[in-house]
Amino acid sequence: MQHLVIMPFLLPLLAGVLLILPPIQNSITRQRIFAVGSSMLVLVVSSGLLKEVMSQGTQLYALGNWSAPYGIVLVADPLAALLVLLTSILALASILYACAGEDETGMYYHTLILLLVAGVNGAFLTGDLFNLFVCFEILLIASYALLIHGGGKHKTQASLHYVILNLVGSSIFLFALGILYGMLGTLNTADMAIKLQTLDSDETTLVKIAGLLLLIVFGLKSAMLPLHFWLPRTYAAASAPVAAMFAIMTKVGIYSIFRVHTVIFGDFAGDLANIAQFWLWPIAVLTLIAGAIGALASQNLKMLTANMILISVGTLLTGAALGREDASGASFYYLLHTTLVSAAMFLIADLIAKQRGKAADRFVAARLMKQRDLLAGLYFVAAIAMVGMPPLSGFIGKALLLQSAHTGAEMGWVWSSILFAGLASIIALSRAGTTLFWRTTGNTADTDGNPVHITQLMAIVFLLSLSPLLVLFAGPITSMTHEAAAVLHNPELSVRALLPVLGE
Repeated sequence: MQHLVIMPFLLPLLAGVLLILPPIQNSITRQRIFAVGSSMLVLVVSSGLLKEVMSQGTQLYALGNWSAPYGIVLVADPLAALLVLLTSILALASILYACAGEDETGMYYHTLILLLVAGVNGAFLTGDLFNLFVCFEILLIASYALLIHGGGKHKTQASLHYVILNLVGSSIFLFALGILYGMLGTLNTADMAIKLQTLDSDETTLVKIAGLLLLIVFGLKSAMLPLHFWLPRTYAAASAPVAAMFAIMTKVGIYSIFRVHTVIFGDFAGDLANIAQFWLWPIAVLTLIAGAIGALASQNLKMLTANMILISVGTLLTGAALGREDASGASFYYLLHTTLVSAAMFLIADLIAKQRGKAADRFVAARLMKQRDLLAGLYFVAAIAMVGMPPLSGFIGKALLLQSAHTGAEMGWVWSSILFAGLASIIALSRAGTTLFWRTTGNTADTDGNPVHITQLMAIVFLLSLSPLLVLFAGPITSMTHEAAAVLHNPELSVRALLPVLGE
C-alpha cells in the first residue's frame, strides 16, 4: 500500500506505452480490451487511494526517499484523491465510447487518452510547482494530439489557437516559477508557504507579481474571462470522447487556483495573503455572464455544452472568490457534478448529430431521428442536471454555494450571478431540446442513421447515473468535500503533510 499514491500516475503512463508495442498495437480489438482493462484498474486504484486517504489521512510519497523539500514529492490529500477518482471515471467513459469506432479515425487514441490521464492525475497529486508544470506539459502534449484526432479543417484551426495560447501560458508559468525560486529558493508548496511568512517587505513585490502571473496561467487553463475565448471553439471541434475527457481539463486550472492561492497565498501569507481575491470576484461574475450569453447565442449543441462549461467555471470561481472553507467544500461538490454531466452531454450531442444527417447537432429543423425517444430521454436527464434543477445533483451543488454566501454584499453578487446563469441555461437547453426533438421535417426516421452502439450507451448511462448517486449519497460525499476544504484551508495540515519537521 505504500506505493498506492503514485499508481494513478504510473499505471496509465505504463499502459499508454505498452499500447504502442506489438502485439497489442497490431490489433484494434486487443487495444480496446487492454485500454478498457487498464482504465478499470486505474479506477479501482483511485478508489482505493480515496478510501486510504479518508481513513488514514493525507498520504505522502517521496520518490527515491528524498525528503521534502529537496526531492519529488506526491501528496494525496482528500481533494487530490477525489479529483484523481473523477479523472479515472471520465477516462473509462471516454474509452468505452470510443470503442464504438471513434478510436479508428486516427492513430494512438487509447495511448493518448491514457497519457492525458497520467498528466492530469500527476497535476492533482504533485507537491511542488515545478512538477505541476511538468504534468501540465504532459497533459497538454497529449491534448494537442487528441484535439486533431481524426483530422478535419475545423479541428486543425481550433488546435492551432489552442496550442499557441497554451505555449504562451507555459512561458508565463516558467517566468513565474523562475521569480519564485529566485526569491524563495524552493518550489515545494508547503516550504513556500512557510518562507512567505519571513519575506522582507522589499521582496514581496516580486513574489506578488509571480503569484498573479500564476493566476493568469491557471486562468488560461480554466478558461476564466477574459482568457476564455479558446474554449467554446476548441471543445466543439474535438471528437465526442475527447471533448468528454476535456471536461476535466478546466478543472485542473481551477484546482491549481484553489491549491496555490489557499495554501501558499492564503490567510497566513502575511502581506501577500489573499492576493487573488481582489481579482477573483469580478472575474467570476463576468465569466458567469459570458458563459450565459454564449449559451443563449449557441447555434449547436456542442457549442452550447462548451458554454455551459464556462458557466461552471464561473460558478467554481465564485466559490474560490469567497475564500472560506464552506464555500470551497460546496465548490468541490459542484465540481464533481458538473464535470460528469458536461462529459455526458458532449457524448449525447455526438449521438444526436449522427442521427440528424446533414443538420448534425445544429438548432435547425431536420428529419426525425431513428432513436429519438432514447436520445430525448438521455438529453432530458443531462439537461435537468446541468441547469441545477431538483432532484439531481446540480441542485445540491448550487444550493450549497448559495448558502456559503454570508453577508448581504456576497449574497447580492453570488445569488444574482448564479441564478441569472441558471435562468439562461434553462432557456438555452429548453430551446435546444425543443428544436432537436420536436422540429422535424418529416415523419419517417432516417434508416441510414447511426444506431447507438452498446458501448456508447454504457458510457453515457455510466456518467449520468452518477448524478443521482451524488444525491443519494450526498451526506458522505459532502462530508468528503468539506474534509477536503478543511485540509486545504488549514495551514497546519497542509504544511505538516509535506514537511512534518518544519510544520511542527
